[in-house]
Amino acid sequence: MATNTDRSGTMYDLSSVLDVDALESVRPGTSILISGPAMTGKQGLVYDILADGVAAGEGTVILSTGDRAGTIVEEFDEHVATDSFPLAVIDCAGDATASDPEDSDVFVYHASSPGDLTGIGIGITEALETLHDRGVQRGRLSLSSLSTMLTYTDRKTVFKLCHVLSSRLDAADYLGLFTIDASAHDEQTLQVIKQAFDGMIEIREREGVREARVRGLTSEPSEWLEL
Repeated sequence: MATNTDRSGTMYDLSSVLDVDALESVRPGTSILISGPAMTGKQGLVYDILADGVAAGEGTVILSTGDRAGTIVEEFDEHVATDSFPLAVIDCAGDATASDPEDSDVFVYHASSPGDLTGIGIGITEALETLHDRGVQRGRLSLSSLSTMLTYTDRKTVFKLCHVLSSRLDAADYLGLFTIDASAHDEQTLQVIKQAFDGMIEIREREGVREARVRGLTSEPSEWLEL
């Protein structure tokens, strides 16, 4: 995994969402890969971490490779306790705007597809700049899912995108959360993608119980914790 260097600024505390010591003090600019099989709660965990940032007055950027912007806003609103907060959505499902959220305060950018990596990069840059212009100094960004992108392009290209986005998050002092369906890819692909991240949250399901552990942010993996 990538080596995370010292950065200035207030640390991110994610331990109220996942009670792990390694998540109590996460440096600004950190990118975390959330990995697990399909239907194990990865997206729900991401939304809970993003909503925790909203409660702290932070900005939110959500990049979706599947759901439309309107659906994203509706689902995320269910996790947030406030009615108004700085939010930007990058919709990679096409250019149609019929499903855009009614809230005009939400910044929406449309990329042509999950394989439109140039458009996605532009969208994230514009989203970060828009929130910054609105007074947002720090925030959290999510990308769901890298697995969809890997059906459009190869793993080396997706790795390069993750590396570029990591640099942008670093410059903006944001926290990055990226999901991947671990059961959909071979081990070599997973190993290549992991190298782009500072740490990882692994999710598994055993006998109907979902568990998570954190790797890479400290010298040793955390214990498995029930979600």
